[in-house]
Amino acid sequence: MERHIRAVGILYIALGALGALAALMLFLVIAIGLLPADRNAVEVTTIAGTVVAAVLLLHSIANIIGGIGLLQRRAWARPLAIFLAALSLLNFPLGTAVGIYALWTLLKPETRVILAPRPNVWAHLH
Repeated sequence: MERHIRAVGILYIALGALGALAALMLFLVIAIGLLPADRNAVEVTTIAGTVVAAVLLLHSIANIIGGIGLLQRRAWARPLAIFLAALSLLNFPLGTAVGIYALWTLLKPETRVILAPRPNVWAHLH
């Protein structure tokens, strides 16, 4: 199961990087004005494009954070990755495949044990 957790972490980081790149490209298109010449269309497209790019960037950052957390075997990464996997199911076809694989991996009892919270060894010093 360790290998699958690592694979999901790498997939999340890769998808997050691709999503962040797409969001930045969308911001760039909006910023340099590759939009229609109609004033009303520019306003609507700018607002809609900015919102879409911002949501995509936030989702991408969450994917990268979740992927890093899985690679580092952090307990908080499992619930975040499960949530992101559920969202990915809507992104057909690649996101759906990654979401199914991530859910299959993260909902296994062995994964729950591997990513269980560890006791704080420094807690007794306070």
